[in-house]
Amino acid sequence: MSETKDYCVFVHTNHKQWIGALVAQYSMKRNSANPDKFDVRIIHHKDYPFFQEMEGKPFLRDGVERIWRNDDLQSFTPLRFMPPELMGYRGRAVVVDPDIFAVGDVWELLSRDMQGKAILCRPRSGPKWWLDRCYASSVMLLDNAKLTHWRCEDQFRAMFDFKLDYMDWIGLRKEPKDSIGLFEPEWNDFDRLTPATKLLHNTRRLTQPWKTGLPIDWTPADRFRLFPPIGWLMRARRRLLGDHALLGRYVRHPDRNQERFFFGLLKECLEKGIVTEELLREEMAQNHIRHDAFEVLDKTPPLGPPGDPLNLGWNLQQAA
Repeated sequence: MSETKDYCVFVHTNHKQWIGALVAQYSMKRNSANPDKFDVRIIHHKDYPFFQEMEGKPFLRDGVERIWRNDDLQSFTPLRFMPPELMGYRGRAVVVDPDIFAVGDVWELLSRDMQGKAILCRPRSGPKWWLDRCYASSVMLLDNAKLTHWRCEDQFRAMFDFKLDYMDWIGLRKEPKDSIGLFEPEWNDFDRLTPATKLLHNTRRLTQPWKTGLPIDWTPADRFRLFPPIGWLMRARRRLLGDHALLGRYVRHPDRNQERFFFGLLKECLEKGIVTEELLREEMAQNHIRHDAFEVLDKTPPLGPPGDPLNLGWNLQQAA
């Protein structure tokens, strides 16, 4: 890790979101005015054997016993807590999910005044914030020197000893409250693309633009606090029929500009050799990428410059 700069963006992923991770990685430097000031690295689930060791074992999630499946769409999420360790608890990191793409300049986030906080993030949306005060750890700015208690593998194993609840961990409930600060929602914009958006998060799994038409391959929550009977039904369905039975298919994103933005970035990745046609076909065969991806790419116009990638007259670098 001695070659890593003091500032690094980490995209964490698994095999199911590999194309998203490559596109996310590319977007970070493409849309930055300071691409030489930071690194961008991908952390891949397959490189950490402790995940496979726990396959099929029970763990605690939101007070309910679940079975760990490495083939789940989001099996990579514990890797959100790996960057401080990878950087030797020095410097700063931004960690993002593989469905998050830079529209603005991520250097603005990496270099901002953290006012002594260890973590900057935003609240979760909906009842996860209103009822539980869960933070959205899908994008975090981290002061690594203040996070020496983060040991990803140890904390992951604690879930299987029923000493740590996944939602407490992922929602940052165990962190000292005075160590967490909030940044603007635009740094983790949940399926919203506006002139103010800095990092676009296609967080609603059902409508991720590169998945349209594929069978749903994630495991829904087992607990719905606003109406618990839904959780009871979901647990019964899973136990009787399997993790993904009766869940249907991904649907098209309602915002065509978000679809256009992703495929515009993917088109550039193909042109630059970051993604190959062979890789895309392999991912399509495994139902990781929608089967009409090449037709969508053919219809996608080139992106504009950083600051106005959709050529809509937005000045995204200076907005809000």
